[in-house]
Amino acid sequence: MPLARRTAPALLTAVAAVAALATPALADSTVAEPAPAGCTGTAPVVCHFDVAPGTYRVTARIGGAAEGRTTVTAETRRTVLGETPTAAGRPVLRTFTVNVREPEGEPTGASGSPGLDLTFGGPAPLLTGLHVSPAPGTPQLFLIGDSTVCDQLGSPYTGWGQELPQYFRAGMSVASYADSGESSQTYLDQPQLFPTVRPLIRRGDTVLIQLAHNDKQTTAADYRANLTTMIDAIRAEGGRPVLVTPIVRRWFNADGTLDNGTALLVNGLGVDLPAQIRLLAAEHDVPLVDLTALTRQRVEELGPEGSKALYLTAEKRDNTHTSERGATEYAAMVRDALRDQDLLPERLFR
Repeated sequence: MPLARRTAPALLTAVAAVAALATPALADSTVAEPAPAGCTGTAPVVCHFDVAPGTYRVTARIGGAAEGRTTVTAETRRTVLGETPTAAGRPVLRTFTVNVREPEGEPTGASGSPGLDLTFGGPAPLLTGLHVSPAPGTPQLFLIGDSTVCDQLGSPYTGWGQELPQYFRAGMSVASYADSGESSQTYLDQPQLFPTVRPLIRRGDTVLIQLAHNDKQTTAADYRANLTTMIDAIRAEGGRPVLVTPIVRRWFNADGTLDNGTALLVNGLGVDLPAQIRLLAAEHDVPLVDLTALTRQRVEELGPEGSKALYLTAEKRDNTHTSERGATEYAAMVRDALRDQDLLPERLFR
């Protein structure tokens, strides 16, 4: 039977093109069907809809007459559905939530393409039905961070925040406001960053904060004050802050362990930034995702050679920013920490 349509009446005009999409009946799943209206191409299938910024629920009918292997990205290279295999004649329905904003990449970057952009790629992408509807009351998971978290515009750069949405079912809007080059102070100062995020927070929303890589000359007192300002403001809006220690840099000692300074985010003033975050979390009773410890364990486990695949060492001689593989692994660590600490309902996790 066709997918149900639940477009909010107040937004009918804005999403008319979306609501008009016909989703083929599932009964005759062995017949090859063309891509839905609003979509072009075959490998990948690219879809665009002129909708206003907001949160949208997307249901895709993936698969068709042939075998398929389909991955879905939204907006600026955000993975919202990992590779999904389908047998010939056995399409499946997959639903996910997409946060649409302008600009769609980094908050201080170029405006990019307005509206909702979806790309159905992978080794053998197949899309035979699509339905999009507004979901304005969806719980939100905000990401506050730097270039190791943000929606990176160009491959091979990939922030772990770009890979996080695929680990959630429909019903959780991952809203990334991470931005390259930001310190704890500049994130507070930039109008497009914390001053924009704060009024968007609703009661019950969760806000992840990972800022450290660019606090290279920040004193311990200033660093703690900046993070405390964010914590207090998020709580004042009814949200729940979660502190996240920064991912490690890939800098090894001769014995195969990570360098205690550069790799583990001790700044130019000798401030151990992850240690300050841990202390602050304990003092203010804020949940903590110790991503520094988790990524250190993984990088040291792989060693100097194997860990290159997690970073852009080979491609860019960059031991700070992650590859798609590294971002995906690190996003899974964040997902696991949120689940293990019961910070989000179990039903939301894939």
